[in-house]
Formats: sequence, C-alpha cells, structure tokens
Amino acid sequence: MSKNLSALSFRKGVEKNVFERMVDAADKAGTAEKNDVVHQMGQDHLFGDAITLGAVSFYDFLKKENEGKKVFVCNGSACLCAGTQDKLHHTLETHFKKEEIGHICCLGRCHEGGALQYQGKNYSGQSDEALGELVKTGEGDSEDRYAVVSHLQPPQLTAEFPGIDAYYAPFKQLITEGNRDALGVELKESGLRGRGGAGFPLHFKWSSCRAAEGAVKYIVCNADEGDPGAYIDKYLMEKQPHSVLLGMMVAGWFAGAENGILYIRAEYPDSVTIINEAIEDLRAAGLLGQNILGTGFNFMLKSIKGAGAYICGEETALLASLEGQRPEVRTRPPFPTIEGLFRKPTIVNNVETLSNIHAILTLGGKGYAQIGTPKSTGPKLLSLDSHFVRPGIYEVAMGTPLQTVIDLAGGFKTRIKALQIGGPLGGIVPMSHVGKLTIDFESFKYEGFMKGHAGVVSIPESMPMIEYIQHLFQFTADESCGKCFPCRLGSTRGKELIAKARSDSSYKIDRELITDLLDTMEQTSLCALGGGVPLPIKNALEHFGDELNSYFKA
Repeated sequence: MSKNLSALSFRKGVEKNVFERMVDAADKAGTAEKNDVVHQMGQDHLFGDAITLGAVSFYDFLKKENEGKKVFVCNGSACLCAGTQDKLHHTLETHFKKEEIGHICCLGRCHEGGALQYQGKNYSGQSDEALGELVKTGEGDSEDRYAVVSHLQPPQLTAEFPGIDAYYAPFKQLITEGNRDALGVELKESGLRGRGGAGFPLHFKWSSCRAAEGAVKYIVCNADEGDPGAYIDKYLMEKQPHSVLLGMMVAGWFAGAENGILYIRAEYPDSVTIINEAIEDLRAAGLLGQNILGTGFNFMLKSIKGAGAYICGEETALLASLEGQRPEVRTRPPFPTIEGLFRKPTIVNNVETLSNIHAILTLGGKGYAQIGTPKSTGPKLLSLDSHFVRPGIYEVAMGTPLQTVIDLAGGFKTRIKALQIGGPLGGIVPMSHVGKLTIDFESFKYEGFMKGHAGVVSIPESMPMIEYIQHLFQFTADESCGKCFPCRLGSTRGKELIAKARSDSSYKIDRELITDLLDTMEQTSLCALGGGVPLPIKNALEHFGDELNSYFKA
C-alpha cells in the first residue's frame, strides 16, 4: 500500500505536496484534524480519509490536542537538567489557562534554559517581568545569544561568510569546468562521514545515488534536528545557511538531481525564515533554476516545515512524511539512494554533513582529510548546554580530546556527574571517563558510548539518575512511531517499571527483567530510536550502580 501512496503523492510533486497542506491547515486552525480538511486532502490526493487522518493525527502540531494551545514549554533533556521548567510553567499559569499551555521538544535554546515558544517565536531565559510584558504586548527579546568558538585555524564551519560571489566561486567552477568522476575521487579521499550520528561514508552514499537508474532523483536535507541538547544544525541554518545550500547544490549536480528539499523542524521558526531568504538570494544571483550559468544544470531548492515528530529525524520516516504518509520507519533495503522520496533515488544528508562540502571544494579531498584522524576526518561542531561557563557552538578537529572542549568552554558553573553526548540515544559518560574520550567515532565506540550528533547535556549532581532514566524511557515512548513492538511497547514498559520503583519504595525492579527488556529493544527495534535508548540506560546502570541499587532487587 505505501508504494501506491508514494506514487500518488508523486503525481502532485514537491511543489503541491500534501504534507505542506496539512501544516498550512494547522497553522490556520490550530489543527489539521478536522473532518472537512481531512476529507478534502484525501480526495485531492486520492489517499482517502483514513490514510490522511492517520498521518495528521501523528504530529504534535497537527493533531486535535494542539487546538487551543497558546504557548509551548520545552520539555527537552537540557531544560530538564537546567531545572528551569517548573518555575516557567508556574509563571505561565498566571497568564494562561492550564489547557492553553502545551509542551514542545526541543527548541534549541539548550545554552540558556527556560525555553518556550509563543506566537511562533522562541524565547529562553526570560524573567517573570519579561514574560508578563511578552504576554501583554506580544513583544519580547527573542534574540538567540551564545558563544561561537573555533579551535581550528583557519575556521571552516564557523568562518565568516564572504558573500555569495566569493563563497560560490568553487561551485561555479565545478559546474562549468568540473568532472563528476573527479569530484567522486575528492569525496572519497576526504573521508567525510555523515555527521547525523551514524558516521556513514558520504562518498559511498552519493555514488550509490548517482549510479542508480532513473531520470528523477532528489536531494533531501534532514534538518529535523530533534535531539535535546543539540543546536548545531540550528546554528548552521541561521548563521551559515549558504554552507547547507551549497552542499545540496553540489550533491544535485553530482547525482543528477534537479530538486532539493530541506525538511526543517517547526520548532526552529527562525531557521525556516533564514533558509528561505537565502534561497531567494540564490535565485536572484542566477544560481538556481533552469540551465544554471549556461551549463545545462537545472536545480531548485525548497524548504518544508515539519510538524513536531522526533521520528522524522530518521531518514525513511522523514521521506514518508514528505509524501504525506504517516511517518513510520521503512525497512531497508532498499536504501533511499535506490528507493527514496516518491520511491525515486534520493540522497538524504543532515545539515552539518552538507555544510562540510565547501571545505572539500576549497581544500581538496586530501587537504580536508588532514584535519582530524585517519578514520574520522574533518571538523566537528559541538553544542554545549547551560551548565558550561561559556555555552555555545564549538568547532574542533575530529580527534580533539573531550577535555579540551570542556576547557575551551571554561569548565562548568555547577557540579556535574555525567554528560550525555549525542541526544537521548547517546551514551551517558561519567565525569571519570571524560579523559578517555576524543571527539571521533572510534573513541566513543571503544569506551562503550556513542558520539552521535555531539550535542552535550550536562547531568548535575542534584539530578537523580533514576529520574533521568525515566525521562529517557518517557521520551522514547512519546516519540516512537509505533511501527515495531520492541520500541513501542518496550519503552512504555520501561517507563512504567521506573515510575513504580520511584513511587513505591517496597517495589524493586528485577534486574533480569530490565536486562531482557533492554536487550530486546536494542537487538530487534526497527530503527535507532528503540535500538539506541538502551545504551544510555545501560551506561547509567553500569557507572551509577551505587546510586541506583536501591531501586533494584539484590
């Protein structure tokens, strides 16, 4: 059935896709889950009411429960650990009815805490007086301020933008004088691996799509950066938007695709605005459209706003979402480079991965590979939360000691017992192990952790580890697409076990039971959501046994 739906969605194409219609309907009415809206979209796309309702009822910002919400409070891991949200919620209750306050995860304001979204804008760190003025007048300080520090000389991902003409000069030379085979060699020599967390070699993915049969191909930027604690992609889209767009354009030229789509999470409204402005600038410069610079290369860029679903950070769920289907994970193979958007060959890369392409064009593949380690090449961005003295975005070479990053940020404001690096699926690193880690794929894996996206959440000594474990299970249960039982049921059972042990001192968790549950999720879940969350929980059980033992049977 899903293949038929992909084909039906393809008939309307990217410009008239049903998912955008769903989002637009919710923007106007607070929900897309209205009978007349659902019926009309189902008819127009030949989906039927059940399929369309099944899709819109999945997303936080499309479902009926969203109707009437006026303000949203961030419930991400970084804000939880900052300890700001209970007070924020209490203050908002003096201005709004309880049913008018919703929850949202995550706004990328991890560097400050106290994050909320109001009237389509994000705010953080607001005083009670500032919140009162915001509600009263609709005016407030939404400026996003954090440190941006590069440990590289010269900087690559954080370098000052020199203007379109200078920045796109390597791209112009590539499409007018370049050779796709030669670019393939440069990409391979660069050793660039995907920055979304999996670390898959970029040259292999791009070459697979280029070799795939089919006249229609797509480039999709996965800008659904939903990991609490990560605001790396947000920084790149808002402060370095052309680094992302250039990477997509190069991918399109290399693979033979004529359309690029950026799927940007709704929680980042400024990213949507700034990316759209940058796309218009490229059109005005003659770098998008038909027969670009007389080379015969046709390429268009389009952004599409998400609707509140963490699972859309998984590439196949994202593709299903773009097609207007329920965003459930697809089995692989076939991989997206063979059968992706609308079942056409598709390259899906995350924002930071694409932002590295400019450095490869300017430094060359071998020059780029000189940054970092032989197996983990190039620069890497990290986002540090509000517990650091100087929170913000830090650019380092792959292989840089984790302790060096902490020192660059001035250490911590408070006493920290562990770092969770890489979002809710990333490992929980006790401070005693920080000195063993370097910022690369191999070091983290060898020590039993996972680098992931490299957003850093600091777990303070005041945060009970049992509470944090429950938060991770709760997050997974809330965000599971529900397609596979291990994730859907396992996360819920895990949450229930922890909650019962916390509320009833006479109840002790059976260690064999929790181990079996975690192993089953890890080994049999369809994607990294259910398969990934057991890692940090196992890390906590291993390294914080003294703190957790009282909740388990001896």
